[in-house]
Amino acid sequence: MNIKKIMLRIENILWKKDLSKLPPWQSHIIHLVRILQAVIRDLVDGLPTLRAMSLVYTTLLSLVPLLAVSFSVLKGMGAHNEIKPMLLNMLTPLGSGGIEITEHLLKFVDNIKVGVLGFVGIALLFYTVISLVQKIERAFNFTWHITSYRSIGQRFSDYLSVIMVGPVLVFVAIGMTAGISNSSLVATLSAIEPFGTLILLLGKIIPYLLIIAAFTFIYTIIPNTKVQFSSALTGAVISGVLWETTGWLFTSFVANSANYAAVYSGFAVLMIFMIWLYLSWLILLTGSSIAYYHQYPERISNRYQMLRLSCRLREKIAMLIMFKIANHFHFNNPKLWTQSSLAKTLDISSDAIELVIKSLEAKKLIMRCGEDNGSFSPSQSLEHIAIKDIWDSVREAEEAPYLNPKKLESIDAIDELLNNVDHAITESFADMTLLDIVNKQRDAVAS
Repeated sequence: MNIKKIMLRIENILWKKDLSKLPPWQSHIIHLVRILQAVIRDLVDGLPTLRAMSLVYTTLLSLVPLLAVSFSVLKGMGAHNEIKPMLLNMLTPLGSGGIEITEHLLKFVDNIKVGVLGFVGIALLFYTVISLVQKIERAFNFTWHITSYRSIGQRFSDYLSVIMVGPVLVFVAIGMTAGISNSSLVATLSAIEPFGTLILLLGKIIPYLLIIAAFTFIYTIIPNTKVQFSSALTGAVISGVLWETTGWLFTSFVANSANYAAVYSGFAVLMIFMIWLYLSWLILLTGSSIAYYHQYPERISNRYQMLRLSCRLREKIAMLIMFKIANHFHFNNPKLWTQSSLAKTLDISSDAIELVIKSLEAKKLIMRCGEDNGSFSPSQSLEHIAIKDIWDSVREAEEAPYLNPKKLESIDAIDELLNNVDHAITESFADMTLLDIVNKQRDAVAS
């Protein structure tokens, strides 16, 4: 059996099987493999890696201000001494380089004096930190295919809650772990088997559990959408295990990277630190992608990734969208269409649906309504929406005052041909409205 046949067989097992007819354990395994295949496809496309590299740059610029804010919060709780062990723990994979970087970062933080900074300096400090969180949100929104961002008020409140509450949660987690480890009861039980083995095993599992809890919190709160807890947890479990495992492998890499120190001298530590930052962000974004596909399994297929639409496809999608929205509106269906539900019904990507929806909104044929303006309804009575207008909305999409057919060279023979086409289209629709289509479909179903 050659490789092509093997790949075809794997493809049939993954995508031709009806998961509802399989035993639960088989359907879960196949579903997980489908998700991993979709995540790998996205990584191969390169956009998550570009986002990770961008976040490395932003992190380097914002790390000291972020630590300064965290230091201030923890200092108010009398727990500012916990920043050093927290940093050392996060930078453990860097070996001795992690200790060096931690010492430098803490020196920078100590040098930030609030009294000297003044109001403008403090404002810039918080702006830098909020910009980091905003960049992180945009990276996660990109993974979740979300184009709308939080309002200024929401950003301020949500970002500050993450910045202020985050250090407290980390401190509580570290404090609980240290308290449990140093308690006399744990020390007594450690001397008794099988409790000693169980406590030793628990000590190795706790770092994974803390990372998974932190990642679950990030995946739930950062994207500007409602993320199901089960999806966030799924992404957190896989990325958390991957993060800890990568940290262990990276420690081995650093231990054998004497050549880097010989080549890059004093910059070797910075180079290794940047590589670790890149891997950390890439793992975080990968976990977010896993959570996304877990929550929306219908978006795994290659068909759902389609963004380039032919003119004919745009025309049909526009007609279908307008019909579905109008049909619900005309017959008082309480369930309004959203971009997500339209994408699921038409079995096409949400991004592709958005391209067409923008053209319909620009022509003022539909309007947003409902909670958070996430649903759609006709912008006027159906008898006033001409089919020709729907057609024109797609044909004229993305034209600009400086780039449209009238701005191109005029040739009489070509202009006459195109005018004839426009006239034929107008004649074909013959004052037909959206209401006519809705009634025609109703009569066809009734008969």
